[in-house]
This record gives sequence, C-alpha cells and structure tokens, in this order.
Amino acid sequence: MRDAWAVAADTPDPELPMLTIGELGILRAVDAADGRVVATITPTYSGCPAMREITSDLEHRLRAAGYQDVEIRTRLAPPWTSDWISAAGRRKLAAAGITPPLPVPRRSGPIPLTLGRREPISCPRCGSTDTTTTAVFGATACKSLHRCPHCGEPFESIKGK
Repeated sequence: MRDAWAVAADTPDPELPMLTIGELGILRAVDAADGRVVATITPTYSGCPAMREITSDLEHRLRAAGYQDVEIRTRLAPPWTSDWISAAGRRKLAAAGITPPLPVPRRSGPIPLTLGRREPISCPRCGSTDTTTTAVFGATACKSLHRCPHCGEPFESIKGK
C-alpha cells in the first residue's frame, strides 16, 4: 500500500486541476493505523462547492490505494489561508496564468483595518503590477478576473486571505 498522506496529497483540486489538495494546503492531516485512514481537509472558504467532490475523490483514491476503512473529516478552524499554498502550488498557478495571492504578513496582536486600495495584482505573463480588476468573482468564488494593459491579456487571481 502506498503511503496514505502521499495518496491523499496527490488528489487534484476540481476547480484548480493544475494543483493538488496538498499543494493548495487544504489537506490538514492524514492519520493511518491498522488499515484505517482518517483524512482531514479544510475548505478555502465555508461555502466552497467543491468540498463534496474533493471528499468523494479523496475517499475513492484512498480506497483504490488499499485502505478500506476511510473517513474524511472537514475542519473549519483554523480557517484556510492562502499562506498554506505551497511554493510548488504558487509556481503551478503562475504557470497556468493565475496570479497566486501575496503572502499575508505575520503579525501578533490586533490587525489594523485599512480601507482603500489593495496591493496590486501582478500579471502572471509579463509581471506588470499596473493591472485592472474586471470582476471580483471569476469562474469560482475564490478567483477574481483582471486585465493587464501592458501585454493585453486577461488573467485570473486567487483571492488571498
């Protein structure tokens, strides 16, 4: 039998098929003992419609790898953050023309509320930060749509948290 973590981590994300759930950071834990596997996942946001399919795919892959007693749990706390996307995942997003979110600065204590312009979204094709948002939601709620006036290309961005 293949290692349960490796099997689970290789499960593709249905909305971002260039990434696995391991690279996306939604796979939180895999506990395997005596043929039983409990995998824990955290959605990118609480209403993520892909969770049902991810759960089904994950269970199917673990069973196909020889684990017959499989349980998939969903953990909502702590909430997913785009900081959990691996370096490989960020490279794959950029290679697919999707701008990965900027890392969230580490802080201790209260986080100040700032209103106004957000950090610029850089174009994954030419790197320009002089881009415009064309829609706050893309094909899925976790992506937004943008256009780069320098290279003329539209692109998607993963929303950071």
